[in-house]
Amino acid sequence: MTANTMKAIQQDRFGGPEVLRYDDAPIPELKPGEVLVRVHAVGINPPDWYLRDGYKMLPPAWRPQLTFPLILGTDISGVVASVADDVGAFTVGDEVYAMARFPDGAAGGSRAYAEYVSVPASEVALKPAGIDHVHAAAAPMSLLTAWQFLVDLGHDEPNPLQPTRHEPVPLVGRTVLVNGAAGGVGHFAVQVAKLKGARVIAIASGKHETLLRELGADEIIDYTKTAPEDVVRDIDLVVDSVGGRTTDRFLRTIRRGGALFPVFPLGFSSAEEARRLGVTVSATQVRSNGAQLAELGRLLDDGTIRVVIDSTYPLADAGRAHERAARGHIQGKLVLEVR
Repeated sequence: MTANTMKAIQQDRFGGPEVLRYDDAPIPELKPGEVLVRVHAVGINPPDWYLRDGYKMLPPAWRPQLTFPLILGTDISGVVASVADDVGAFTVGDEVYAMARFPDGAAGGSRAYAEYVSVPASEVALKPAGIDHVHAAAAPMSLLTAWQFLVDLGHDEPNPLQPTRHEPVPLVGRTVLVNGAAGGVGHFAVQVAKLKGARVIAIASGKHETLLRELGADEIIDYTKTAPEDVVRDIDLVVDSVGGRTTDRFLRTIRRGGALFPVFPLGFSSAEEARRLGVTVSATQVRSNGAQLAELGRLLDDGTIRVVIDSTYPLADAGRAHERAARGHIQGKLVLEVR
């Protein structure tokens, strides 16, 4: 490694965790409007393994054009190493966190599995002082997803997932059902819904019950013992953080005038039934937003919102982290530590 190179996780082909290699890469060149961050920790998210295998979960016509070598990842926490001349909001030495270039960088432009990452200053916020880099890196994508679905969309970009703008619904006094409640987005959705005045029912395996009650869930449904769609009715909002083809099973649990928010909406095929039942089905694509991370940072700093860590791995062991992700049943988030 020379003065102009860094260590990063790269891949030269699509595939499983075995394609990820720890190697030298050029340190990013700083462009106007950007900060260069010396990374201390990287949060792992589903788009990372979608990109790793070439977005095979998307229809072929939707798959982006990708160029090797790829560097995965979006979520980072670290220290500002340099700033562009036109950036005044941050200075060298600031501890910061960010979700880099998402979804604009979803085809490999975010490049967070590395010792250094360049990030548009508008996507960066000061790291909450009350948490360490590992917990800060675990937050951006999952917490922004919960916030943008439930509280504030935070942008006016066209919705790539549906013809209408996603609109959060009132939560005070409402009953919110969260599926996948112990996972990355789910454990934040539980906390955000509770913070905004909802009664929260969490769906997860029974081993997560103690954690979910600590996070504010009023009721737990152990899906390994009970099918939630058979036992709950008149729900105001279902947040399905798992989504996919099975999300339509929750339509029968929702009252007329209620809503279903699938975080992963691809595969939902019951739009006509939803209209007949009077249920709004809506989703959005999470987007980088430094101002929202600054706002959420205050809630992370004082412990109002808690980040749960499943496990951590050295950057060089990113493949092992992806193997852990593939086994599923993750409690909170997986994080790579950059030494």
